[in-house]
Amino acid sequence: MNDKQLVALRAAQYVQNGMLVGLGTGSTANYFIEELARLTREQGLRCTTIASSTISTQKAQSLQLPIVALEHVASIDLYVDGADEITPDKTLLKGRGSDLVKEKLLAKAATKFIAVADASKLVNHIGQNFTIPIEVIPFAWQMAKKSLEALGGVGDLRPNAAKDGFWITSHGSYVLDMRFDASIDASTLNAILNNTPGVVEHGIFHQLADVILIAQDGVVSER
Repeated sequence: MNDKQLVALRAAQYVQNGMLVGLGTGSTANYFIEELARLTREQGLRCTTIASSTISTQKAQSLQLPIVALEHVASIDLYVDGADEITPDKTLLKGRGSDLVKEKLLAKAATKFIAVADASKLVNHIGQNFTIPIEVIPFAWQMAKKSLEALGGVGDLRPNAAKDGFWITSHGSYVLDMRFDASIDASTLNAILNNTPGVVEHGIFHQLADVILIAQDGVVSER
């Protein structure tokens, strides 16, 4: 059993009967979805799920997990998702898969948000290993980019997989992948991005995670 699977199984222990559970997106989240289905099938766990992406929706449906659409709920009991980076103050960087809006909605709506990852995701500051994904309104991307450049941001629109156009999210937005000076703390950067006109959402999840589970060499620790 690898570390990603191990930490996902630990997160599944938080699920209780009757819960509405948010499903993240990615390899670690997939292990969590599979374990949820096993518990439902073998131990009679009763829960309903809500997915952060089309991929997770399809995964849950393939495993016969009950699922509801995001527009039908105002709050959820538990959300479990991975992260691309995790800082000592529990700030997360997410969004390399571009499902920023749904992921942050579920993180904010959850009574408890559990982030799951292996130790490779631990960093000293946000943006240490990856650019910060910023979802922008298509007609406003140049203005938004200029505003962010004035604050020291460097980057450009994310290309699509074929490299013949721009990446388009499930909401029809573009994604700016930007870097900022490491001296700008996560709280400040979060506020800057929140207040930039044209920005729909961004990948900094500041003060949203209630529990962080980290797996390293077969051992899971809680932060």
